[in-house]
Amino acid sequence: MHGDYMCSKSPALCNNRGKADKDNAEMSGQEPRFELPPFDQIGIVVEDIDRAIEFYTSVFGFGPFAVREVELDDVIYRGRSCYCRQRNAFAQLGPIQIELIQPLEGESPHADFLMKNGEGLEHLRFQVDNLNDMLVELGRRGIEPIYRKSFPHYGMAFAYVDSDKVGGVLFELMQRTTHDLPR
Repeated sequence: MHGDYMCSKSPALCNNRGKADKDNAEMSGQEPRFELPPFDQIGIVVEDIDRAIEFYTSVFGFGPFAVREVELDDVIYRGRSCYCRQRNAFAQLGPIQIELIQPLEGESPHADFLMKNGEGLEHLRFQVDNLNDMLVELGRRGIEPIYRKSFPHYGMAFAYVDSDKVGGVLFELMQRTTHDLPR
């Protein structure tokens, strides 16, 4: 954030920041810096989705929220096929989607987050062009998928990765396409 602030105040200092990082990494023998696209969703785990919607709507003016109950069969969580059921609510806030998640039953990172931390910011979502390639690259850097599912009939797949090692926030990677979806 501080770097982005500096770039907004002195754009000339930052115009070639990415190129300079890549050039410096190549000269030092290190891998170039890895970059994700801008995030497009904030995921907040809540105990009671109706109470959370009322709060975010009345206090901050977020909404309207679209609410749905979701059941996921055969979702892979920490290497095992699991089932989970949850309520989700979605609202758009400019370019960012707010997702409220209320775990109802089963195993998921959302349920584990709620049990361990209580309510709060759980994940940021990033849209990626090729989920498989992204997971391979992250794996080379020690970041592994912990929760994933593919929906070929909807042309989408997602994976949450264990980015919470530092900072406590998971990253969700989502690919929307009709080809080359991970299984």
